[in-house]
Amino acid sequence: MNLALWIVTALLAAVYLLGGAFKVVTPKERIAAAGYSGRWVEDFSAGGVKAIGAVEVLAAVGLILPAVLDIAPVFVPLAALGLVLLMAGAAAVRIRRQEFKLVAVDVAYLLLAAFVVWGRFGPESFLS
Repeated sequence: MNLALWIVTALLAAVYLLGGAFKVVTPKERIAAAGYSGRWVEDFSAGGVKAIGAVEVLAAVGLILPAVLDIAPVFVPLAALGLVLLMAGAAAVRIRRQEFKLVAVDVAYLLLAAFVVWGRFGPESFLS
C-alpha cells in the first residue's frame, strides 16, 4: 500500500508541477489557443490563471518534500486534500462550461488525490 501511495503521489506531483509551471509562465491567450481543454482560462483573469498555476506548483512540492525531508509530513495529505478541492472546482467550471467530456479527467485526478488523502491520513499515515 505504501508503494502504491508513493507512486500515485509522485505521478500527481509531476503532473501538477509541470501543469502549474506551464500556467505560471504561459500567457492566458496561448493556453486558450492550445485547444479545447485549455479554453477554461476564458473564465479567469490572467492573474487568476497564474494563481491557479502557483497553487498547483505548491501542491506538488507539498506532496513530496515534507515526507522526503521528514519535516512536518502531515502536509502531504493536506496538500492532497488541497488538490481534491482544486479539482472539485475544476470539475464545477467544466460542468458550467458544458465541457462534460473533460469532467472525467478532473474527477480522475480528484480520485487519485483522494486516495493519497485517505492513505496518508489512514492506513499508511506518516503520523504513527
